[in-house]
Amino acid sequence: MTTHFVTRHPGAIEWAARQGLHIDRQIAHLDPAAIQPGDVVIGILPVNLAAEVCARGGQFFNLTLDLPPNARGRELTADELERYGARLEKYSVEKTIC
Repeated sequence: MTTHFVTRHPGAIEWAARQGLHIDRQIAHLDPAAIQPGDVVIGILPVNLAAEVCARGGQFFNLTLDLPPNARGRELTADELERYGARLEKYSVEKTIC
């Protein structure tokens, strides 16, 4: 089992370290083909990628924030992530045909 942290943001990397998260691979972009059954993927992913992680037998944990509009679109520090309630929430995502 490998834990992948998908982020390119220094504040998120520092936040994860402060939380004591065990991260095997910190990557800027996810290649879903690299996910093996039992792997854990942490980050903020488009729903189609989260669904692919789950379809491959991985677990997806979203890095959730309660972000006010004035904080969007800019780099956040680890302190700001904590202030905005950063937390990991597990999701099971499945693609369905409409």
